[in-house]
Amino acid sequence: MKNPNPAPENTADKLIVRGVHLALTPALRDYVADKSARLLNRSEEIVRLRIDLESDKTRDVTARFTAHGRIELSGPDLQATAETEDAYKSVDLLIDKLDELLRRRHSLRKDRRNHPHAVELDADLPKAGGR
Repeated sequence: MKNPNPAPENTADKLIVRGVHLALTPALRDYVADKSARLLNRSEEIVRLRIDLESDKTRDVTARFTAHGRIELSGPDLQATAETEDAYKSVDLLIDKLDELLRRRHSLRKDRRNHPHAVELDADLPKAGGR
């Protein structure tokens, strides 16, 4: 079940934001925290959400800012990357990609739970009723 309003300390404990070759301003850090709250509200299973923002001035202008995201949860971690010319736009695209990964993971887990696969047994099952 989704938690409609997670405690702020819980959200802050789960989120790690880093800047690689980029000075993180308070505005950018707050923007990432606001956007990532959507992911943290979607699943209570998230242990940690790490977002790395990277600026590479040697690249062309269209892919100067890269946002890497990693969601650590039970099972395999989910990872995504987005590259654009604007740091805020990279964060938006990254959050959308991670949100889609979470939705897909939830859908697959729900499918497995509701539609288990048939199991092939080598031996014959005994007949019921003892006749």
